[in-house]
Amino acid sequence: MSATPTAAPSRRPVLRAGAKKARSSQARLAVYLVVPTLVLLAVVIGYPVVSAIVMSFKNDAGLDPSTGLFVQGGFAGVQNYAHWLLQECGGGGPGSCPPGTLGAQFWNAAFVTFFFTVVTVVLETAFGFWMAVIMNRTFRGRGLVRAAILVPWAIPTAVTAKLWFFIFSVAGIANAVLNSHILWTSDEWASRFAIIIADTWKTTPFMALLILAGLQLIPEELYEAAKVDGAGAWQRFTRVTLPLVRPALMVAILFRVLDALRLYDLPAILTGGGGGTGNATRTLSILVVDQIRQGFNAASALSTITFLIIFLIAFVFVRFLGTNVVRTQEAQQKGVAR
Repeated sequence: MSATPTAAPSRRPVLRAGAKKARSSQARLAVYLVVPTLVLLAVVIGYPVVSAIVMSFKNDAGLDPSTGLFVQGGFAGVQNYAHWLLQECGGGGPGSCPPGTLGAQFWNAAFVTFFFTVVTVVLETAFGFWMAVIMNRTFRGRGLVRAAILVPWAIPTAVTAKLWFFIFSVAGIANAVLNSHILWTSDEWASRFAIIIADTWKTTPFMALLILAGLQLIPEELYEAAKVDGAGAWQRFTRVTLPLVRPALMVAILFRVLDALRLYDLPAILTGGGGGTGNATRTLSILVVDQIRQGFNAASALSTITFLIIFLIAFVFVRFLGTNVVRTQEAQQKGVAR
């Protein structure tokens, strides 16, 4: 009789236990590595934000009108926020409120900030895309062209502002070329367009660099396949380039929007933060700095409002536009795989 072979003992439970223990060890190591960073971020970012919010609910120190004595600021509730948000413009309309009340100052600064953000981001995205397409091509001297395009972004903003200040002076190059006498740094709308031109010249290379990174990830085989299928240049751009570069494009737009919303140094140096009626180029950041010289608590309320506006815009980009971008990219990858 032949002996029946006995089955070898299964090692699956042992392997599963070992893998589970390894994953647990890796999870603990990840926590140990992340916690110091989270603590540092809480100190560097969390503490100033919480401190500003607490200060925004207090009165600024000053003279008591009833007694004439100097008193420390006490609890003010939402009074500081009401000063900035609820006072009317006095019939001036958005962007043209007289600089009389705090509310007028806030809404004028908000209008100027969003106007600069929308116009500059649209122009920089269009020109940046065009530059990225040029830099992505293979031609002789491409390295020199890339270096020349990136030079304006490498120049410090303060130097850029001074450079354009001389260009836009009354006897500057701009008026000489146009054969005009435009007051670029003092007229209301001329000063705004001066800021837009200078900021577009300065930051377009940044947009081009981020978009170029997305263009270089597109396989050349897709363009060859599109040509074989009879797609023209415009069809290849709309059906291949735009959908595949969209993730990098959305990241570039998000970064640029957040940067434009805190615009300070360029208008502060180029036009002194004023121009025209005194508030034509005054952004929210400039208004916060001006208010700090008069009272920290009211400035804290204004900076908190600005922070909430920027946070809300970033949330909309990341939560809605970012999610759609990821889903679109996954769908496109599945379609290519099929």
